[in-house]
Amino acid sequence: MRAPLSWLREHAELPADVTGRALAAELIAAGLEVETVERAGADIAGPLVVGEVLAIEELTGFKKPIRHCRVDVGDANGTGEPQSIVCGATNFAVGDRVVVVLPGGVLPGGFEIGARKTYGRLSEGMICSVTELGIGDDHSGILVLPPDTPVGADAIELLGLRDDVLDIAVTPDRGYALSIRGIAREAAIAYGVPFRDPAEVELPSGEGRAPEGGGESYPASIGDPSVCDRFVLREVSGFDPDARTPMWMQVRLHRAGMRPVSLAVDITNYLMLELGQPLHAFDRGKLTGPIVVRRAEPGEQLETLDHVKRTLDPEDILITDASGPISMAGTMGGLATEIDDRSSDMVVEAAHFDAMGTARMSRRHRLHSEASHRFERGVDRELPLYASYRAVRMLAELGGAKIVPGVTHAEAPVERAAVTMPAGHPDRVAGVAYGRDVVVRRLEQVGCTVAGDDVLTVTPPSWRPDLTAPNDLAEEVIRLEGYEDIPARAPRPAAGKGLTAEQRLRRRVGRALAGAGYVEALAFPFVAEKDLDGLQLPAGDARRRTLRLANPMSEEEPLLRTTLLPGLLKVLALNVGRGFGDVALFEVGVVFRPRPDAPERAPRLAVDRGPTAEEVAGLEAALPDQPYRVAVVLSGDREPSGWWGEGRPALWADAVEAARTVAREVGVELAVKADQHEPWHPGRCAALYAGDTLVGHAGELHPRVTKAYGLPARSCAMELELRRLGEPVTVRAPHVSSYPVAMQDVALVVDSGVPAAEVESALRDGAGGLLEAIRLFDVYTGEQVGEGRKSLAYSLRFRAPDRTLTAEEASQARDSAVAAASERTGAVLRGA
Repeated sequence: MRAPLSWLREHAELPADVTGRALAAELIAAGLEVETVERAGADIAGPLVVGEVLAIEELTGFKKPIRHCRVDVGDANGTGEPQSIVCGATNFAVGDRVVVVLPGGVLPGGFEIGARKTYGRLSEGMICSVTELGIGDDHSGILVLPPDTPVGADAIELLGLRDDVLDIAVTPDRGYALSIRGIAREAAIAYGVPFRDPAEVELPSGEGRAPEGGGESYPASIGDPSVCDRFVLREVSGFDPDARTPMWMQVRLHRAGMRPVSLAVDITNYLMLELGQPLHAFDRGKLTGPIVVRRAEPGEQLETLDHVKRTLDPEDILITDASGPISMAGTMGGLATEIDDRSSDMVVEAAHFDAMGTARMSRRHRLHSEASHRFERGVDRELPLYASYRAVRMLAELGGAKIVPGVTHAEAPVERAAVTMPAGHPDRVAGVAYGRDVVVRRLEQVGCTVAGDDVLTVTPPSWRPDLTAPNDLAEEVIRLEGYEDIPARAPRPAAGKGLTAEQRLRRRVGRALAGAGYVEALAFPFVAEKDLDGLQLPAGDARRRTLRLANPMSEEEPLLRTTLLPGLLKVLALNVGRGFGDVALFEVGVVFRPRPDAPERAPRLAVDRGPTAEEVAGLEAALPDQPYRVAVVLSGDREPSGWWGEGRPALWADAVEAARTVAREVGVELAVKADQHEPWHPGRCAALYAGDTLVGHAGELHPRVTKAYGLPARSCAMELELRRLGEPVTVRAPHVSSYPVAMQDVALVVDSGVPAAEVESALRDGAGGLLEAIRLFDVYTGEQVGEGRKSLAYSLRFRAPDRTLTAEEASQARDSAVAAASERTGAVLRGA
């Protein structure tokens, strides 16, 4: 909404020294979003005066019409002699009053005017158009003023060429601010000055508020009260179609961002901007039969003023006569009943249409107008009688029309709802002691009627349909008293609250992986079918059962993820594509796994009450399972090369170790078994178990997967489900023995298909309680161990808590460990 300061001053008695920027600061403090303040005409400098054309000489011999004019500018030029001005416009004649800028003057844009010789004549100034003055977009010719405009008068003051214009972004809950009336009321409250309501006009005797008062105008009725609760018609006759819109109105419309069209249309637009009430004028001679406001019938069509023939929806709100639809209510009129250059008898309509119905119709037809913009946000339902009367009165005053007595006023009764609020409620919301008197005063300033002492009964004004709850009223008090007065205090946490065990675990897992050299990535939880194809998932894989979003951010990724890997692999590919190939990434997040027994649709909840236990259960049953998972991906070197030696590439074992890092935060030791599971390489895939529970997989990605995602060969990944690890156990510090350690190394030869984890488990079980730690430090395959065999070398640390171990005790524990490994895995001592 663009609001000229001069227009606001007509209705709010602002101090003379208030500028547009100062007013903007006050309105922003009161909660309105003033985006810019345009200083229109600030670069204009005089002399800019009214002149009378005394003589016109048509110059010939040029490609376009050129006229040499003698213009009387009074004493503005210091001599009183007529000015000689060369002009190319032809839409003015001798005797017309025009705007003249004399040498030394400056027009908008810094265009300086001087005396110069052109077309063989001396031109001492310029005759101006509205475009050159910055008050319109009409390029057709010179601005011709009314014949009674005084010659020599200052045109800057006369036409209001200098003005501050506030551009306000009106939020959906403040529809009243889409009018000069609403903004001026806010300005008056901000400065504590009187406000003159432009809607307060005295209606003709006998009208009052009763629908039947004063006799009827053109017949009309409301066919569907759910879409319109007030409909007003007034008539004028004998309107002069050639009557021009006065310059002051054209300037204001232009400043407010609207283009002047014709007097009848300009009056309805002007009043819409000033009052916030959209109006529409029908050509009386083009109407047939009584008007009815109703919803559309199947198959109906209407050609609107933009020359588009629209097929109407049964939910559309229409104004109709005997011929059918003549207007899309609150949005755009029909072409068949429009006002044209021959219209002299008119019917002016003002109404209050349903905000939601208007908004849906506007969006359904992609037809947005200034009228629909206001109806969608709520229009004062008390305005139609007064706005329509002002419209016909202006048509009479400016266009020579005669007001036809009577008014048609169809109304569906609507009870104004009151809001009950404790007087101290704003104090509790803001944490500031306002007191009852301040609360009542501020609510009355915005137009509310307040009754009661400790508990207030507040009736909001008709122009504030957004005030429906105690918190809405509290906001009005708080914003008018000043947001800056609200103290800044940190909220006090309730005793005993904090992170849940699940939240603490997720943070510990993230810190552990970050400490191990991984970088956290946050990928979008959306995937496409091609992402699952890239993982080489078979047709029956549970991860292919996905949920499709009803309104996806992108049609290319309309599915909710069932695994973390696609997002991480895309991030890895992005890093590799930018030249950073040594990457180790992790993500902790939810996946979405549809329940087999979930209903097809979730229950639709009512908005006027809380959900019942059955409805909550229905919602929970419709929701997918959303477990937290952790995943890592690796590529390139895990250990960099340097002066210290060669680096080490990331291997499948690093992905397994990442899983062990996660499990250690829960206090769980993972068992690793060979497996075949997409998207991993069938020969380099490990299944991860916590006891007998499968928690995830790790290993090297399948070559087809790395090719599909554009990754380096032998990239690795791990994914596991956190909740399958069980509840985190309390970590207790182990007892550290002060006695020396006994080291024993053992090399065992096993079949190449035997996992090292099985051998390690057997050694651990056989060694007994003296074993402190075990570490695999070498893996060898070659001729010395035979084809299909491998050698695993382990370092065993033995220590007793109460004594120094003898060599015999350490050797005996070592032999027991080897015997257990031989029995369970077929291992033999290397070299035996």
